[in-house]
Amino acid sequence: MDKKLKGDLLAGLPHEWAEDLLPEIRRQVNLSQRKVVVLDDDPTGTQTVHGVPVLTQWPVGTLCAELENDLPALYLLTNSRSLPLAQAESMNAEIGGNLVEAAGQANRDFVVVSRSDSTLRGHFPGEVKALAGALKQSFDAWLIIPFFLEGGRYTINDIHYVAEGDRLVPAGQTEFARDAVFGYRASNLRQWVEEKMGGQVKAEAVASISIEDVRVGGPNGVAERLGSLARGSMCVVNAASMRDLQVFTQGLLMAEARGQRFLYRTAASFVQVRAGLAPRPLLTRADFDLSEPAGGLIVVGSHVPRTTSQVNTLLAQPQVVSLECRVEALLDDSRREDEIERLAQQVDQTLRDDRDVMVYTSRQLRSGEDAESSLSIGKQVSEALVAITRAISTRPRYLLAKGGITSSDVATRGLDVKRALVLGQILPGVPVWQLAEESRYPGLIYIVFPGNVGGPEALVDIVSSLRREPEH
Repeated sequence: MDKKLKGDLLAGLPHEWAEDLLPEIRRQVNLSQRKVVVLDDDPTGTQTVHGVPVLTQWPVGTLCAELENDLPALYLLTNSRSLPLAQAESMNAEIGGNLVEAAGQANRDFVVVSRSDSTLRGHFPGEVKALAGALKQSFDAWLIIPFFLEGGRYTINDIHYVAEGDRLVPAGQTEFARDAVFGYRASNLRQWVEEKMGGQVKAEAVASISIEDVRVGGPNGVAERLGSLARGSMCVVNAASMRDLQVFTQGLLMAEARGQRFLYRTAASFVQVRAGLAPRPLLTRADFDLSEPAGGLIVVGSHVPRTTSQVNTLLAQPQVVSLECRVEALLDDSRREDEIERLAQQVDQTLRDDRDVMVYTSRQLRSGEDAESSLSIGKQVSEALVAITRAISTRPRYLLAKGGITSSDVATRGLDVKRALVLGQILPGVPVWQLAEESRYPGLIYIVFPGNVGGPEALVDIVSSLRREPEH
């Protein structure tokens, strides 16, 4: 399985469905009154939506209040990708049980999206199985939909691709497949399911909705295919455009209106369409209140090659003070506290001087001997970034966190976020939150920058666009 020219592969597909189905999807969503509840295994899953809340806690009373409002979707930030499997399963089971209880009190039906990585990393099938059990529903199928337009992730002929420039690379041949915790070999999603299920479900038993089903058969064809699935099966969904997702979703809503029930394991693009949300223009400086007399703070924990290239580009910008957080010091008990204190003091002073500052972890990846120890190392590093954030006394003009685990931990434990509102995206796939009143910095603009999104200039582009304008 080799790289393919993106243009050639897409050009060889049937023509897209001609009709824009989003207005009808929105009508059906409003008619059904079925809330879309997204369990997000890191905070980057908000990268396609706007005007919806994100919660970091999920007691029954809180869920009940959110189910009762008129907003079409609700995100629950689990950050389960940073947890060992057993903890991820326990958390999903807890949320599922609380959702069932809250829905009974609110008298509101819901559907659940288990949102995970578009490059197939995450606790599958474990956390989905735990969630399904707690929801106490009999699902017709699990639908696996990793298509993510903004990140260049396409599923064609059951093969999941990651765009690199003008080429599409099978996911199993990318650096993401070599992840120390969530690595895999298969690029064909049906084979990936078999691999992740340890052979308990064979590839030939995994159903598939093809591009041809979507583009030729349309919504009716999709609904018919869904109706023919063996009960309790798994089904992968092919998509190469947002219009493909619209067609699929319209067929899905038709199937659900007939009584079928599905559990979704998806990337971020599906959520936008399933919730009936129209895309909105990218956010600009004019959309934010950046009047705070202090510098902006950039915290980088992600170590994927794409992030490293972005960090290197920002390092060349003299307007930004760059401070390296030495991972070897963080993992040494005798040096850890000194390293945290050193960085916190320098960051605080730089922010007070009204200069932007980036704190970034050293770029040499430290992995453990197994998945559990690798997660433990990542946790220690993330905890140090949280400690630095908490030790800062100056409110930044804005805060940008790079990497899923980093942005989750900084939000929940560094900034005490319990609820935030997703304003939209500042770059494709890069969401912006506004923090609520109970947080450490009420109203703060918080930019959640996924590790594997954006080109080499992306970090510089954001920081430059938010730089304080000179006084005249």
